[in-house]
This record gives sequence, structure tokens and C-alpha cells, in this order.
Amino acid sequence: MKLNTFSRLLLLFLLVSQAVKSDESFFVEDIQVKGLQRISVGTVYNYLPVNVGERFSLDNVGSAIKALFKTGFFKDVSLEREGSTLIVNVVERPSIAKIIFEGNKDLSKDDLTKALKKIGLAEGKVFDRQVLDKVEQELSRQYFSHGKYGLKITTEVADLTRNRVGIHINISEGRVAKIKQINIVGNTVFDDKTLLRNLELNTSNLLSFYTKDDQYSKQKLSADLETLRSYYLDRGYINFNIESTQVAITPDKKDIYVTINVKEGDVYTLEKVKLAGNLVVAPDELIKLVRLGPEEIFSRKQATETSKAISERLGDDGYAFANVNMIPEINEARKTVDMTFFVDPGKRVYVRRINMTGNTKTRDEVLRREMRQMESSWASSSKIERSKTRLERLGYFDEVNVETPPVPGTADQIDVNYSVVEKPSGNLSAGVGFSQVQGIVLNANIAQDNVFGSGKRVNLAFNNSNFSTNYQFGFFNPYFTVDGVSQGYNLGYSKRDAGQINIANYSTNVVNAGINFGIPLNEFDSLRFDLDAKNTELTTTDFSSTQIQDFIAKQGSSYLTLAPSVGWAHDTLNRAIFPNKGGQQRFSALATVPGSDLEYYKLSYKHQLYLPVAKDITFRLQAELGYGDGYGGTDDLPFFENYFGGGTGSIRGFKNNTVGPRESNGFPFGGSSKVIGNAEMFFPVPFMPETKSVRLGTFLDAGSISNGLNVDNMKYSVGLSGEWLSPFGALSVSAAVPLNSDPSTTAADGTVSGDQKQVFQFNFGQNF
Repeated sequence: MKLNTFSRLLLLFLLVSQAVKSDESFFVEDIQVKGLQRISVGTVYNYLPVNVGERFSLDNVGSAIKALFKTGFFKDVSLEREGSTLIVNVVERPSIAKIIFEGNKDLSKDDLTKALKKIGLAEGKVFDRQVLDKVEQELSRQYFSHGKYGLKITTEVADLTRNRVGIHINISEGRVAKIKQINIVGNTVFDDKTLLRNLELNTSNLLSFYTKDDQYSKQKLSADLETLRSYYLDRGYINFNIESTQVAITPDKKDIYVTINVKEGDVYTLEKVKLAGNLVVAPDELIKLVRLGPEEIFSRKQATETSKAISERLGDDGYAFANVNMIPEINEARKTVDMTFFVDPGKRVYVRRINMTGNTKTRDEVLRREMRQMESSWASSSKIERSKTRLERLGYFDEVNVETPPVPGTADQIDVNYSVVEKPSGNLSAGVGFSQVQGIVLNANIAQDNVFGSGKRVNLAFNNSNFSTNYQFGFFNPYFTVDGVSQGYNLGYSKRDAGQINIANYSTNVVNAGINFGIPLNEFDSLRFDLDAKNTELTTTDFSSTQIQDFIAKQGSSYLTLAPSVGWAHDTLNRAIFPNKGGQQRFSALATVPGSDLEYYKLSYKHQLYLPVAKDITFRLQAELGYGDGYGGTDDLPFFENYFGGGTGSIRGFKNNTVGPRESNGFPFGGSSKVIGNAEMFFPVPFMPETKSVRLGTFLDAGSISNGLNVDNMKYSVGLSGEWLSPFGALSVSAAVPLNSDPSTTAADGTVSGDQKQVFQFNFGQNF
């Protein structure tokens, strides 16, 4: 190959030497380029190391030809002279018109196209056979990372018109090579089972079809080696070392064996922990952040978290670029470590301006009143991030981003730039839906969450179903005062037929009006005060039970009540929809004022806790308690204020509202106390991990509805759940099996006893 190239250049040199005599040179008065098809003349002029008006001789021939060949555009170049004109003859390389992939299943065409583009092979580019030789190497690298080692690739190049070529790449992927065995050699302190369960790679198991943890990749192995190293370093084995790794594949390229050779070393304990450097924050505050101490086993994880915690604390005081370096001093004889955290705070950084962009409808003040970071004060990383979170929780924006660029010409100032993408805050909708409880549901809603960009909310709603008719009007001002005290009003009318939702036979007509105030206590806690006036009219039927008839005989059928209530909320959820971290607690107490037609009180508490278990997997614990009773002239909690259980949002697997006491006719009557517990594991839909609007879950529900503080008759169920935030409304489904249901029986007089089961339950609404 090299000899042919040399001969070719020698021939070109001889040809040119005939046109350009060695004993004569000339001034170039013109340059002509012949043979161009796609390449412009200007491109040749740019690369040619000679210009019009310059002297050209035989000494310049080699450099000129070399310069044009180096562009990669030409497969042949020659020079000629006609008088004072230099003629450049070129033969262009063909361009790539089309690249066709065939047989690829595991990797998409886009992935393969991007991979080839990195090595210079792409449609529209100049074709170079030397680059084509790299195709198999690059595609093999891509497929090997997916565990496909039986790969076979063939390429064909077809000549097309106008000096173009088409490339056909035929791929036979073969089957994925599975990990047959992972061996760890040299470990004596921890057994193989303990170490292997921390690794991402694994041998084939029942979930491998989804997790693909039995497919080898170099990247996964590198991550697992670091995980293994961290496991030992977090337990004091400072000198732990991975001496070698071997990856072997069987001749049929179907099975892979991985061997990891380790040296554990000895356990080291901490002897001293010190803070050094420029401690701009009081040492007493920083010491509280240190998560390891003398005589404890050394842990790199705890040391790293200590360094991070100190950096974040300094960041809250304006030292945004602080560095906290870990400096260990190892004593090999005593097997101890002295750890020093050296603090370099850097310069204190101040915020010059806070800028808002993207809010074309929402007033600037609506965004600025959510700011916890102030202008002209030192920059606090936690306040900047908290301000972003508060903007996201407003619900007015699809997206919120923040940047902190330094101010040009200064070393201690930054600007904080928030950019938002607004979403429609108004909603004019009509809808139809279906619920297993309410049947067909018709609704209409006019709502504006951000009236004239002020952040205030106005809504007018209508809802009609087989069970109820509701008309509601509401107004809410989240910043009634500049301190963030909120104020709201509501006015409504509702008519409810309880018999349509598995409850005893009676109906209520309710007219209500109320006012509420919310008072923020801090970033996560708030108080709420409500005052509601309500007029309730109770209507019976021929099938109403003796309990209902007795209640009306004593209390009447029309009741006017005035009920103040107070509530407390603590909310640390990271987002409003599908949270995966944080918690929420709510407590409320309501009581009608003495002298109301009905005198009673109700207490309720709800607690949710979200724990991230792994990537895209979240564990939720939830508890809900409720209790009510009468006082004064009312003996018990009015039966139409009772708690009910069963169905979606309660104890799934039991028919809606059927768990708990029943009245004399055998219909569910509810109780004065409620205890509901739920443990649920959420995970993404298999093969659709990027879909954020759908999630699945597996759950255990428990609950009891009773009169008085009694939890003896707890009901349990287990099952699977699914939730979808569809464009047509929210859809929730569950399939549950009760674990301790009592057999359902119906007596001759129609009285029902026992539990009513309902394995499949769903709720769906559609807006249009």
C-alpha cells in the first residue's frame, strides 16, 4: 500500500516536472481548477499554498499536492502549467448519499447513526474507505456494551449517479450474553452473598427480563467495582484494593464469567477528628455537622457527608465557592486514622440582582414574593433552591430554572436569574366521567388560578351524578397580607342521595358559606382557620332505618350550624404530583359552636411519608385517623357526619363505604372513628421507565371503622395499583384481595351482614 502511494506521487512529480521546469520558475497570473463537482473553487483556493502574483517553482509542487490531499476531499490531484497559468486537476471523492441499516433490533437507527457520525461516517459527508474500515469496530463497541458478543457485521458500498455512494450495513446481532457466574476471590471478612447483593450486575433471575442485571457491560462493571470499594472503605478497610478483574466468555459467546480479585486489609479506627483552616462559621455549629468521631470505625461515606454538610453550611452564609478538603493521616502501626477537615471558605459572595424572565402573564411581584433569597444580601444556596421550589409549587409554570452567573468584573457578586415557562392558568371545561361509586358524572368548571396575573384564584363549579348535585363558588387570595397570610371565601349548595353510594337510605340538602385564613409559620408549617355556616335538611324514605327515624324524632330534620375549625400542616414533599421524597402531616379540629342545632366535634390526622428505595422505586407509608362525637344537647356524632371505609383511597378490595357498622336494615351506616393505614411500593411501568405520568404499585391496606375508640375489627387487603395522569383526566385502578373478610349473607328480611368484596376498582374522569 505504501509503495503504491509512493509510486503514484513519484509519477505525479515527474508529470509536473515536465510542465514546470526545474530550472525555471514563473509568476502565477491565474489559477484554474478542473474536475470539481461539489467542492467550491474557493475551498481549493483556501487550501492551496500558492496565490496569484506569487512565484511558483518545482520546490512548491510537493507541498501543494500534499495540502490538497490532506483535505480528504480528493482521491487524485495533479498540477499543470499553461504559460503563466497554474492548472489544478482534481478528482473528488464520492459523497455518501444514503446509509441503510438492516437487522438492528437492540439499537435504534438513531443510536447507530450517532455512533457512526462520531467516526466521520454520515450522510452528506465525503466517503473515505479508511473510515469504513472503522465501522465494524465502532458498532461492535456499541453492541458489546449491551452484552451482544455474537455480533456479525457486513458492509456493502454501491456506486450511484453524480459521484455518490450508498452504504448498506447488515447486522446480525445474535443473542445477549448472560452472566453465568460472578466470583470474588480473596474476601474473608464478608462472604460472597453479602458483597454480590450490593452489585448492579447479577446472574439471571426472575426479574432479569426487566432489570437486565444479567447483561454484562464494561460500564456496569466499573460502577460495581467502585461500589465494592466503597463498601469496604465505609467499614474501615482503608487499604482495601481490587488487584485484578477477569472477564471470560464461552466459545459460543452466550455465557460470561466475571472474577474479581480483592485484598481486604485491616480495619482502621479514628483516633482524632479536627477542623482546620479559616473557620468563618462558629466552630460549635460546624462540629454539630461532623458525622464521625474518635474510636469509631473509619467510614469514607460519613467523612464525605461531613465535608458536604460543612460546605453547604458555609454556602448558607454566602461562601458559595467554599472547599472543605479531607486530609487523613494514617498510622499503620496502630491501625488508626487522624482526620482533618480543612476549610477554605473563599470569598463571600453577594447577590447583586434577582432577575425574572418568561413571566409574560404573571406579574413580577407574584414571583418575587416567593423569593427567600434577597438582593444585596449574601448568597445562600439553600435559599436560592428553596425559592425555585416555591415557584414550582405555585402551579402556574410548566418549568422553572435558575442560574447564578458571576457579575463581570467582580469576584464577590453574582446575579440570580430565574426563568419560567408559563402554562395556561385558566380552565373552562365540561366533563363526563364514570365512577363505581357515583356512576355517570357530569361536571362543568370555570376556574382561573392566576386572575390577571395576580396569583389569586376564582372558581365556579357544577357537578352532577346519580349520587349528588353540587354548585360551588370560591375565591382565594394567597397573599391577603404581605406576610403571606391567605384568605378565602366559599359558597355552595349540595344535594346528596346516600342510598346511591352503598349507604343507608336518606338524602341531604346542604347550603354552606365559609371564610378561611391561612398563616405560614415557617417554610414547611402553616396554620389554617375556617369558619363555616351550614344549613342541612334531612329527608327520609320509606326504607329509612329506625336509627335515622329516631335521630329525626329527637333532633328534627333541619339543622343550622356554625362550625369554626383550626388546622395545622407540615409539608416537605419534593413535588405535588407523584412525589418520591419527603412527607406531609395534616391535623384539623372542628366543632360547632354551642347553641347550634347540632353540637358535635371532629378530629382528624393524616400522615404521609415517601422514601426513595432505589432509582424510580418509592416506598410510601400513610396513616389516617379520625374521631368525632357529640356534646351538649347532641348525644353522638350525627350519622350523616360519620366516617366510612372501603374502596379507592381507603381499604381497597372492599366495596366502597361498606366497611364498618350497619344500621337495622343492613345498610352501611359508618362510625364515629376511623383508622386507615397503607404501605405501598411504587415503581415505573416495565419497559417504560421514562414515562412520568404513569406508575404502578403493590400495597397492603388496613383499616377499621367503628363507634368509639375501637380497632378490634381491623380489615386487611393486598393488591396491585395503577395511576395514570392522562390528557382526559386521572385514572386510578386497583386489583385487591381482602385477607380477612367476613362472608356476606342476606337474611330473609333483606338484612345484609358480613363484608362486601370488590376485587377490581377504578375511577375515571374525562374533560373535553
